[in-house]
Amino acid sequence: MSATEVGVPDQEPSLPPADGPAGTASPPAGRRRRATRLLVAATAAWTFFLVLTVLLTGRWWPWYIVQNTPPLALVAVPLLLLLLLLVPSARPVRLPLAAVLVVLLLAGAHLAGYGPGWGTATANPPGTPVKVFVWSTRYWQMSDDKDAFYAFLRRQDSDVYLLQEYLYWQGDEPVRIDDSARLRTEFPGYRVSVEGELITLSRLPVVTAHHAPVSGGAYDWYWKGSKFQRTDIRVGGRTVSFYNVHLPVPFHLGNPLKSSTYRALRDRGHWWTGELRKLRADLAANPHPAVVSGDFNSSWMKLSSLGAGTRLHSPDGSWLPPLSWPVSGFAYPRLWRLDWLFTNHDLAVSSDRFGGGAEFSDHVAQEIRVVVPDRAPSAQSKSTS
Repeated sequence: MSATEVGVPDQEPSLPPADGPAGTASPPAGRRRRATRLLVAATAAWTFFLVLTVLLTGRWWPWYIVQNTPPLALVAVPLLLLLLLLVPSARPVRLPLAAVLVVLLLAGAHLAGYGPGWGTATANPPGTPVKVFVWSTRYWQMSDDKDAFYAFLRRQDSDVYLLQEYLYWQGDEPVRIDDSARLRTEFPGYRVSVEGELITLSRLPVVTAHHAPVSGGAYDWYWKGSKFQRTDIRVGGRTVSFYNVHLPVPFHLGNPLKSSTYRALRDRGHWWTGELRKLRADLAANPHPAVVSGDFNSSWMKLSSLGAGTRLHSPDGSWLPPLSWPVSGFAYPRLWRLDWLFTNHDLAVSSDRFGGGAEFSDHVAQEIRVVVPDRAPSAQSKSTS
């Protein structure tokens, strides 16, 4: 017996409502609401994280663990959230949330150094060029072929070398070294200046090699000594200060259930910010133009200005940020830039590039060409510029 015969009208078979091209079935309403809430919450959380990164980086010691996030994450996370917006369940919030995520992506790319025009080199500026080689050596060929190590340094043929980690380690204690005889043999005509674990070589005339006195125990030269070395060098007719920097590692990884871990994290954070504060103060009181470079042990120096009119420089020629660590010795990829270059006054940078050194260190080396104008700008031109 048919439905018509018993008085029941004909009905079309029921189908799930279409919500997309070709009748694509939409998820149940409850699932859509949950997915939408998760996307909104994730976007809000990432916005909060980005704001805190800008406000707290280099300023609040508990944030030092968080700020070790690779800068790549500032691009990858908003991109991932934008891709998730393509799923059907995100349709109710797609346009407003996409606008927010695009802003977050652009802000993150800026902070991480992605995009065109990040290089700061000036083509053929007038003045006296100085070739500078900057490198964190990883404990001064502690386990490397010493002859090959020195041959690598000689090949750089630089006017000024700013080198870090001029020391050995024995267990948890630093070991002071004296390789001055070998240095005089390898670099005849260079002036060698040592400050703790920092060493500067110059074949240009050294006006003053500044030293900060350290008194105390056998290891205070490292734990309490200055983490930047200033050497005033004569370039043409002017004096230029070259700052060799190795700021301490600002975080400590330990058992999160022990209070000693947080004390160590606090102490290291205060150590890093204290040394950066001293560097800023020295630059502010220094009348000479300055080149400041080395291992800052931070990927976020864009957020930690050195003040005193300093300018941050980056290598040219790529849409990708320059990354300097680690290039060897670690299982994870090269995702961080720890090595930076700043100048102030009227100094120009005609070339800046990373390359070489991976066979000896976990840091890539940096080769810089600084140009010192023959005359300093007059006070009148500064006031009217």
